[in-house]
Amino acid sequence: MSYKQIEKILPLVQKPGRYCGGELNSVIKNPENIDIRYAFCFPDVYEIGMSHLGMKILYSLKNARDDIWCERVFAPWVDMEEQMRKNNIPLYGLESGDAIKDFDFIGFTLQYELSYTNVLNMLDLAGLPVKSCDRKDLSPIIMMGGPCACNPEPLADFADMFILGEGEEVNLEVIDLYKIHKKKHSTKEEFLEEAAQIKGVYIPSLYNIEYNDDNTVKRITPKNNAPKTIQKRIIADMNNVYYPDKFVVPFIDIVHDRAMEEIFRGCIRGCRFCQAGFIYRPVREKSPETINKQSRALCDSTGYDEISLTSLSTSDYTKLQELLPELISWSQDEMVSLSLPSLRVDNFSPELLEQINKIRKSGLTFAPEAGTQRLRDVINKNILESEILDTCMTAFSGGYSSVKLYFMLGLPTETLDDVAGIAQLAQKIVNLFYSNPNKPKGKGVTVTCSTAVFVPKPFTPFQWEPQDTIDTVKAKQKHLVSSLTSKKITCNWHDSKTSFLEAVLARGDRRQCTVVERAWKKGCKFDSWEEFFDFDKWMQCFDEENIDPQFYANRRRSFDEILPWDHLDYGISKQFLIREAKKAYQAQTTPHCRIQCSGCGANKLEGGKGNGTACSTLV
Repeated sequence: MSYKQIEKILPLVQKPGRYCGGELNSVIKNPENIDIRYAFCFPDVYEIGMSHLGMKILYSLKNARDDIWCERVFAPWVDMEEQMRKNNIPLYGLESGDAIKDFDFIGFTLQYELSYTNVLNMLDLAGLPVKSCDRKDLSPIIMMGGPCACNPEPLADFADMFILGEGEEVNLEVIDLYKIHKKKHSTKEEFLEEAAQIKGVYIPSLYNIEYNDDNTVKRITPKNNAPKTIQKRIIADMNNVYYPDKFVVPFIDIVHDRAMEEIFRGCIRGCRFCQAGFIYRPVREKSPETINKQSRALCDSTGYDEISLTSLSTSDYTKLQELLPELISWSQDEMVSLSLPSLRVDNFSPELLEQINKIRKSGLTFAPEAGTQRLRDVINKNILESEILDTCMTAFSGGYSSVKLYFMLGLPTETLDDVAGIAQLAQKIVNLFYSNPNKPKGKGVTVTCSTAVFVPKPFTPFQWEPQDTIDTVKAKQKHLVSSLTSKKITCNWHDSKTSFLEAVLARGDRRQCTVVERAWKKGCKFDSWEEFFDFDKWMQCFDEENIDPQFYANRRRSFDEILPWDHLDYGISKQFLIREAKKAYQAQTTPHCRIQCSGCGANKLEGGKGNGTACSTLV
């Protein structure tokens, strides 16, 4: 296939810039000089995938090697898919226009459960069987990773392997092993059995799953010498790990069209609902010198006039006050603005505000998560209402008049009083603005409350908790609206039905593979997009497979139940998670990692101290 065939259909679709390649800093190589061809697939549209930092890192990492050519692949929008199928154009790599079914590896990053049908649709568009057992040849190997790989079971029938944890080192180890087996003309099974010995590699076909009569997991048994548990991979030294000095610059607007500099990985906080806060432990920071050097290189190579300092909680970076003046010293002269997402209420100081005012002037966003102190203690948010109000007063005194607050509905132990507490807290912030003699003149205040539905996720203290039913969530949303007392407050929320399906898939087991496949065959795709999500069709698929989705989303699980992901080790001990869950029931908090080590287990991972010292001391 050539780009001439593709060019013929581009005038027939919206946003042809999604499909033509050729952007600044994209990597073109001669396939005759390449040993390994790798298709990096993002199972959503170009604008979302091109905003993803992990893809940028791994794309450049692989292409830094002379023997590997990594190309980008995104889910084509429905108009492009229609033209591709009509004209017999298989899914192709953006850089070459070549069909990816002939590549050595096809890798998917799993960022969101509602992208699973897109994974199957992309395999089918490539001209490949969606099930691993139906793909007999050594190539292509279908590899999947990303945060959803911490419970990969609902996709276990479709992937040849999963990568657990951070991919910079393990991806290259897998590729090097594959090169050996490719030269030996090994079978796929021979390669996979040896790959299973690489730390961080999970081969689902090497594990038998048995179930009890009540549909819970009875036993997870490895075979053919596969390890009993698979431990995630982490990068110990953030200063010396590979980081790109250039990003591909898109032709069209994308969601986050700017340079991104990762300043640390992990989180010290331990919010009990937050999967990312646990699966990315331990905390590992880059030095200010490394951040400054990498940030400047990215701006020089891309021409971006904005750079975002990326982490789970940017204001928890220990040397932020040292870093910002260094960045400002050149970014102001070069007209580059800095973005500091993920700011914490409890360390938002006047000094930090002063620095922020030099680099950005827009609304501020904070995440109290719950409207009452009791519920914030349940989830271990470790912020007081007084800190929230003090932070808002600091912002108002500094000239801000817009505050956005993130909350969750349906958190464990939540009552209607807790729901009303969201509206009451927002009203206190409105009143605070008008009581402030230093408020911006001639401006009114705007407080926006965004409420997501709580989704219990693996490897969190709430992984055993039931999700509120759809009817209960809707009742709480109505109660929140009825509790509002000011037009200065705006509330919005996520759809409860998409959150329900997210919970079902997040805590699913291998039997859900048949449901995912059936949903895809019925036309489900782009399920995270409101205009395509078909809840009734999904429920029909569960019914036809005789699987109860409420069994996965709305059922409280016992602490001694074998969970579908119990053979995967993300460094967080189950005993710790149980302790945290029991403390939540008593509304007891746990100090963050820099105050006291909570014994979660992450400090035993590579790069951790292994002696009880807080992992967050690793810089």
